[in-house]
Amino acid sequence: MSITAVLLTTAGTGHADPYAPPVAVPDMAPSTLDVRYAAERRSIERALTTAQDVGDTDRARALGAFLRPGRRFLYFDARGNGRAVEVIGDLTRARRIAVLVPGADTTLTTFDTRGGKPWSTPGGGAHALYAQGRAGSPQPGLAVVAWLGYAAPETFSNDVLTDERAGEGGVALRRFLKGVHAVNPSASVGLLCHSYGSVVCGRTALDGPDTAAWRQVTDIALYGSPGTAAPTAAKLDGAARIWAGRGTTDWMEDVPHVRVFGLGLGPDPVSPAFGARVFDAGTGGHSDYLRPGSASLRNLAAIALGRPAEVTPG
Repeated sequence: MSITAVLLTTAGTGHADPYAPPVAVPDMAPSTLDVRYAAERRSIERALTTAQDVGDTDRARALGAFLRPGRRFLYFDARGNGRAVEVIGDLTRARRIAVLVPGADTTLTTFDTRGGKPWSTPGGGAHALYAQGRAGSPQPGLAVVAWLGYAAPETFSNDVLTDERAGEGGVALRRFLKGVHAVNPSASVGLLCHSYGSVVCGRTALDGPDTAAWRQVTDIALYGSPGTAAPTAAKLDGAARIWAGRGTTDWMEDVPHVRVFGLGLGPDPVSPAFGARVFDAGTGGHSDYLRPGSASLRNLAAIALGRPAEVTPG
């Protein structure tokens, strides 16, 4: 049996994964970014070859887009549903760094586009946010990171009812923020957390010790959020500004906001009792927060840029 036949046999069985594990890369530092970008690009090229060999056409299409000129990835893992961390802008010189943390159903295949709405994905949303940040100034001092650094749960699964996946993601996000601090200790960081990604951000804030890397985080924006596992915004961070927004047609409004015996994700972040700064998220649905031209994108860009006076309240 040929190698290709073996890969085709094992790709969907759950018993083997045709994709190679991540390559070893140096720790994040100003001097290692280009090395990491080059190494991960080679990893994406190898994964594309594998996807073509095993007939994984959707994955191949997505990975081909990853290789477009100018795209840069700090981390890439093709195994399973995949993980990827893309950087837009200059991490070393940015005054503000926005990290987008996506929610359920996010995979390598949906990293750039989903349901004809590229802004609903980490890659497409990050590019929309960066473009909005540059709309007011060609040099806003902003870098944006699309951070799919955890195994996002499926919407219709028991995993979205608890914060277990979020706890694993929180460890990885803390580690990434430590790398950001090593690259640019003078920049301030905003976490923009969509849907289940807000649970990841919540656990990141709740579980980790106070460190220099965490003190760079000045803003945490929760949008389309089912909860954070925290009872109040004050429990997430005593210093950072905590924001929350929900579009008027977002189905998340109908999700029960409770937490009992480890099930559920806690209070509604846009409720007065939670205590976040509620921003105007417009009339969009659950996938529309970073849609170009929307009120939610304008406000999230202002949060990313560290301009709270420009955020319109909800």
